[in-house]
Amino acid sequence: MSNLFDKVALFTDIHFGLKSNSHTHNQDCLDFVDWYIEQAKFHGCDTGMFLGDWHHNRNSLNITTMDYSLRALEKLGKAFDQFFFFPGNHDLYYKDKRDIHSVEFGKYVPGITIVDKPMTIDNVTMCPWLVGDEWRKIQNNKAQYIFGHFELPLFYMNAMVQMPDHGEIQLEHFKQYERGFSGHFHKRQNKQNMMYIGNAFPHNYSDSWDDERGMTVMTWGEDPWHIAWMDQPTFRTVKLSQLIDDADKIIRPKMHLRVSIDIDISYEEANFIKENFYSNYEIRELTLIPEKKELEIETNIDIKAFESVDEIVINQLLGIESNNIDKKRLLEIYNNL
Repeated sequence: MSNLFDKVALFTDIHFGLKSNSHTHNQDCLDFVDWYIEQAKFHGCDTGMFLGDWHHNRNSLNITTMDYSLRALEKLGKAFDQFFFFPGNHDLYYKDKRDIHSVEFGKYVPGITIVDKPMTIDNVTMCPWLVGDEWRKIQNNKAQYIFGHFELPLFYMNAMVQMPDHGEIQLEHFKQYERGFSGHFHKRQNKQNMMYIGNAFPHNYSDSWDDERGMTVMTWGEDPWHIAWMDQPTFRTVKLSQLIDDADKIIRPKMHLRVSIDIDISYEEANFIKENFYSNYEIRELTLIPEKKELEIETNIDIKAFESVDEIVINQLLGIESNNIDKKRLLEIYNNL
């Protein structure tokens, strides 16, 4: 059996249209594609693959986002001998079927092959987002490698949360493959023979302090390696005192910062600090967040010192000073309520 590729360049989960169709994010996506193509050519990759979640919004496609998206696809179609494109769950209108997806127009772009159903070509199995019980069929394939957009249990969805086991697709279903590569979970990770390669670049604070993103390159029969996009946007959570002391070490262009205020500063000082960082560094966002302070609860309280509602009302009635109001009558009325 022949091999599908000599050397393949992989990336995944770019999410055109993220952040309410942000032009900044879409330009980041286009810049990433340019960088990915440049790296793939430098390393002699004849084949490219995108492993799912090209667009972010499954229900609609903004016109400006579509413009960025189409330009990126045209670049990819021209750059490789063959480029395989897998729709992910974010690309599907219905999560449980693939008959409508947001990259259908990609099949008309020269050089792009849309993998819209599981298929095996030249010792490689390729899978878009699986629906129904399609996961059962992948156990019977005899290919050497498998690429897809899988939702496997016990892998991390982000830095803290593992995917629960729903009793369906399992890692053991891939044991006959020499290696598997997947999109979907954005954190780069590996278990046994399956690797989540990590999304194209950090997207939000779930990726804070985790810059293992970019692309993956593999020569047939050899171990894969990863290349980070050095111009990627990044996210950091940090204390204000640390940022002031180590700003030059922490801050890089395109950075988003959430800064907890751990020192006493006034409102005016806080505004001055923000303006200073925005003017001196090429950051995209700096949010100052007051640290939560634990409230001390007084436990030595004399419960007897508190009055009941009845006691409060009666004392108020007895305290009325008027020649026209009968306080005793008021008390009788209140007691009879």
